[in-house]
Amino acid sequence: MALQFGVVNDLGIHAVNLFLVPANKLIFGDNFSHLNSIADGSVQLVYIDPPFNTGRKQVRGTTATKRIETGGRVGFKGQHYEIIRETVLSYDDEFADYWSFLEPRLEQAWRVLHETGTLYLHLDYREAHYAKVLLDALFGRDCFLNEIIWAYDYGGKAKNRWPAKHDTILVYVKNAKNYYFDSETVDREPYMAPGLVTPEKVARGKLPTDVWWHTIVSPTGKEKTGYPTQKPEGILRRIIQASSRKDDIVLDFFAGSGTTGAVAASLGRRFILIDQNPESIEVITKRLQNVGVDFELVR
Repeated sequence: MALQFGVVNDLGIHAVNLFLVPANKLIFGDNFSHLNSIADGSVQLVYIDPPFNTGRKQVRGTTATKRIETGGRVGFKGQHYEIIRETVLSYDDEFADYWSFLEPRLEQAWRVLHETGTLYLHLDYREAHYAKVLLDALFGRDCFLNEIIWAYDYGGKAKNRWPAKHDTILVYVKNAKNYYFDSETVDREPYMAPGLVTPEKVARGKLPTDVWWHTIVSPTGKEKTGYPTQKPEGILRRIIQASSRKDDIVLDFFAGSGTTGAVAASLGRRFILIDQNPESIEVITKRLQNVGVDFELVR
């Protein structure tokens, strides 16, 4: 079922009408077909975290213990147990032609963005340089705003090269002369050398730069959903605070674990989430319901 978020004017052209976009939609299906049904210029912020084309299957599993009579391992008070590992959620992260898949979706992202809107494209080192060239052509080089580096220090580390411990977020605006960005609304971070600034500045904190040191989602934290490659709410919070206002529409058409929708709702924004993975829809539905977010599920 495709949704038509907009109206057609007398010339047969889709007209922009932000208020016709329903609040908080979670759409199960192919993102390209649903993107075609969203009106031109109706979205303030697009954040997408597409598959990184790693060439391997992304898997998130759980580990549980089961008490047994004999064998296995011996634990507290001599009890025997065995460890059971289960594959919970997974998706393929390999494409024969990655950019023939992604390019038309980025064209749609440009089309649905409002004149003051912004695209955040979240990738890693495998594809970020190709994306920069493509987006320069699609948006225009003058519409390139930032390359954000999300740095973290977690997981295994290579011994034969510098360990890769960052993602890249490319930021492009629809109109280089008329985009929305409000740094005053962004959560600030502590100064690394507080003794070098005034007490007033220490108390307020500093505006983040284009290098964001932020931990990944804790494997044991409340934020964890169990979905592979889940992104932390803190990253999305900065993005949504800076590049959208209350009641604006935030679109994520690789919705994954639903972090974009959860953060958008907490900040008073409306959201449209799209994903074709049934496991993603299940995770997002549970996540949003657990925090009391109203939304419509479209299948």
